[in-house]
Amino acid sequence: MNFLAHAYLSFEDPKVLIGNFIGDFVRGPVDEIYERDIVIGILLHREIDRFTDTHPVVKEAQQLLKPEYGRYSSVITDMYFDYFLGRYWKNYHHQPLDEFAQDVYKVIETYHQILPESFLKAYQYMKHYNWLYSYSELDGIRRALTGISKRTRFDSKMETAHLFLDENHEILKKHFGDFFEDLVSFSKKRLSVLKAEI
Repeated sequence: MNFLAHAYLSFEDPKVLIGNFIGDFVRGPVDEIYERDIVIGILLHREIDRFTDTHPVVKEAQQLLKPEYGRYSSVITDMYFDYFLGRYWKNYHHQPLDEFAQDVYKVIETYHQILPESFLKAYQYMKHYNWLYSYSELDGIRRALTGISKRTRFDSKMETAHLFLDENHEILKKHFGDFFEDLVSFSKKRLSVLKAEI
């Protein structure tokens, strides 16, 4: 999953959110660097990613993309799922998406001093282009995927993936809906277990 989903799946716990956001940017003994609830967020991030990567519905969605996008299907699927979460945000959260996004940015800035440099570089773009909100719009996904395509080692064709999303909206939306319900349930349970164990 991408940033919007990880923010949502932090369940309004600021420190868990910080950990959830930096999960891909930290290595090594994180418990020696960060406080308990941030470590819980990092571990939750990794469990969310593992659950997503092995879920049969996600694999089905990736198979739809594989003929056109090959190895990049998993990256694109993550972006698509953030799009659907943002697009149908009212079905999942009481707060308007634009307000939620601004609140997330405020939390990140509160913890700015302890965040890894590699994350802060990404965050500059995230806030400037308001990724958390713009992912809810087809043009926002187009910009994001085009930006990623410029940094890929091989010809990813990701700059065209917004067209595939538009053409296959309903079937991909169904995949998202079937998967996301499982992911929310899993994440709530794992967060509860992690808080009890750590």
